[in-house]
Amino acid sequence: MHYFVTGATGFIGKRLVKKLLERRGAVVHFLLRKESQAKVPELLEFWGVSKARAIPVYGDLTQRKLGVSAEDVKALKGQIDHFYHLAAVYDLAAASETQVAVNIDGTRHTVEFAKAIEAAHFHHVSSIAAAGLYEGVFREDMFEEAENLDHPYFHTKHESEKVVRKECKLPWTVYRPAMVVGDSQTGEMDKIDGPYYFFKLIQRLRQLLPPWMPMVGLEGGRVNIVPVDFVVDAIDHISHAKTPPTGKCFHLVDPKGYRVGDVLDIFSKAAHAPKMNVFVNAALLGFIPKAVKKGMMALAPVRRVRNAVMKDLGLPEDILTFVNYPTRFDCRETLAALKGSGIACPNLHDYAWVLWDYWERHLDPDLFIDRSLQGAVGGKVVLVTGGSSGIGLAAAKKFAEAGAITVICARDEAKLAEAKKEIVEFAGADAQVHVYSADIADEASCTQLVAWLNDEFGGVDVLINNAGRSIRRAIENSYDRFHDFERTMQLNYFGCLRITMGLLPGMVAKKKGHVVNISSIGVLTNAPRFSAYVASKAALDAWTRCASSEFADVGVTFTTINMPLVRTPMIAPTKIYNNVPTLAPEEAADMIAQAVVHKPVRIATRLGILGQVLHALVPRVAQIIMNTSFRMFPDSEAAKGEKGGKPQLSAEAIALQQMMRGIHF
Repeated sequence: MHYFVTGATGFIGKRLVKKLLERRGAVVHFLLRKESQAKVPELLEFWGVSKARAIPVYGDLTQRKLGVSAEDVKALKGQIDHFYHLAAVYDLAAASETQVAVNIDGTRHTVEFAKAIEAAHFHHVSSIAAAGLYEGVFREDMFEEAENLDHPYFHTKHESEKVVRKECKLPWTVYRPAMVVGDSQTGEMDKIDGPYYFFKLIQRLRQLLPPWMPMVGLEGGRVNIVPVDFVVDAIDHISHAKTPPTGKCFHLVDPKGYRVGDVLDIFSKAAHAPKMNVFVNAALLGFIPKAVKKGMMALAPVRRVRNAVMKDLGLPEDILTFVNYPTRFDCRETLAALKGSGIACPNLHDYAWVLWDYWERHLDPDLFIDRSLQGAVGGKVVLVTGGSSGIGLAAAKKFAEAGAITVICARDEAKLAEAKKEIVEFAGADAQVHVYSADIADEASCTQLVAWLNDEFGGVDVLINNAGRSIRRAIENSYDRFHDFERTMQLNYFGCLRITMGLLPGMVAKKKGHVVNISSIGVLTNAPRFSAYVASKAALDAWTRCASSEFADVGVTFTTINMPLVRTPMIAPTKIYNNVPTLAPEEAADMIAQAVVHKPVRIATRLGILGQVLHALVPRVAQIIMNTSFRMFPDSEAAKGEKGGKPQLSAEAIALQQMMRGIHF
């Protein structure tokens, strides 16, 4: 048999051609634009045939009779047994003019061409979108009954099918596939579409919450999903029936169908994300008058929030329109035509995991974004305060290795020189490393550092406010040590502000810049014995939240890291930490690298978030828990002003140490 296929390079068409070529002696002629000629070798390889069996016919869907040459028309005349028209725009977000030109005019040109070459049978692959937003059950023998066709996609799909029904003088058959997803066996898919738009949301939920966490979801309307292999097999089987159906339409749909909430729940299970146990009917949102909705969207802050959320989750502008999709599809003609063939739409529960796995491995938008540290800081100026040791030194090594112009500052010049040598040895001789001796707690020293940075580098692109001072001492042992609170605030809060505010004007002028503030898990848990330290870091956190709001529209971003306990010189005087599980400086540096690459608002451990939630929801319980740890772990001898004697820990204290890994006690 000889076939002609438009849209042969598309997701469905490519697989239909392969299926047709499996028939003995089959030859497929396929429409191809001249400028796409380079695709032919790849297509032949995919189909597994020579150019004698898959023959490109050059033309253009937007031209009369497809713009095919007179010689090709003459050669094809009377030779084509089945003509399959699949070329169309399937993108909801495509421009209206494009959809009209391809879906409607393109179908008219295809019908003209099929008539010109005297094809024996014309097969038009339409879509369930041809029904519009019909309220109720849409049968296969229904067409004119379609309603709510305002959206360009629905309108052009309906009108293109009308062209076939009204203008095609050849025997014709129409197929209306439902929402087509990847292959049910391999998961293969070529683009983000349909339910895939919600995969990023499901992925985010999985990252934030354990799979056993109950969730509330939207019930929504019924959507119909079918895998591409079912669609291809069904078209191939029905079109090759002993008595080819003429003037009929077949719904290639899942006979069951699912509500939007059920679909999301099925894919959540496939992704090992939290399941949706309670559903709210999305139709309830309809009680809000359209005038109120329109008025809300007229407010700039509302639009910005909505657009930011939609962009972050990769959702198209019109997706929410279809949450309450009202149409169900009868498919009795299709079921009858497929009876005895073994071809049936598989259950979504059985292949959802295959689709999810393929998406996460091949289609996740994050895979196509440079998430490397080199991509984030290569050639950029990065300042790390407190960079001569501990977390700062470990982070500086990573930045230098990634190709950043790395600047570290600290008070001790000798330590800075040693640190620079260590960084260069780690990152390579080509690493650009600069040092500057500065006391962040001193106003004049900060002013000099900022002036030097502006003169030498024109400011910085990334600022890591890492320099800090920690004091572990109970308040009852601090009555006569008010200077502890003053000096901690001077460095941890005022020092960071002096550097940040000195460099912000340059970032604003360039409309880009990122500030990472190293805070503490103690701010979330309100750790006892750290009142001076936690208060200074809490002040920095609060300032950062204010600043991030003020600079959100000028390209300057902020990240707060509520760092757990890290093995650094800062905690060395407290011998009790020798037996406490802590992070290595390199692990802390990984958190800083993550902050620079992804630029989240906050990075915190689950333990820290739990502490914050407890203090917010059950503050009395949180106080009891923290007071218990306060009594278990006494002040060090140095904090008490005493010498000698190693603090003795109870069995309960040792057990708690192992349970609360990484927390400030």
